[in-house]
Amino acid sequence: MKKFFLPFALAVSLFGFNSCKKDKDNSATLDIRMTDAPTALQEVNVDIRSVRVKFADDPNDSTKNWVDFTTQAGVYNLLTLQNGVNVFLANGTLPERRVKEIRFVLGPNNTVKDNNVVYPLTIPSGAESGLKIKFSKDLNATGNTVLVDFDAALSVSNPSSGVYTLRPVLKIK
Repeated sequence: MKKFFLPFALAVSLFGFNSCKKDKDNSATLDIRMTDAPTALQEVNVDIRSVRVKFADDPNDSTKNWVDFTTQAGVYNLLTLQNGVNVFLANGTLPERRVKEIRFVLGPNNTVKDNNVVYPLTIPSGAESGLKIKFSKDLNATGNTVLVDFDAALSVSNPSSGVYTLRPVLKIK
């Protein structure tokens, strides 16, 4: 009887101990949205192909350590995102950690419309390294949303050569 009782008591104790532990889901969802400030141009179209996130505690800066988000890829006219209007851009489920950077990887279909003429918009290294936004945000289990303010008025330059260039001014709100 003692031989049966000891293993049975041990099993009941372990089961009781494990059932008292709370299951903790250490993941968080992060939504990324985009908005814009006014400019004199008629359109500023940016071809966003993907959104990626990097953590603050990541020891390497190589591209293999980025987390790809589910992205609503497309060409976005930034000027439609003014006066409180924003658009859902991407989201992903991540561990509860500190995010240090977001990257927008761009495609080739970037343009501006000025005086009813559409011009190509040059984005130095936009397709290779993307547009980077450095910030610091601790993710938690409740809703996490980042609103990226893409300031087209400060970002687009038109030197006398007629070439429009995007040097992005991006702010987190």
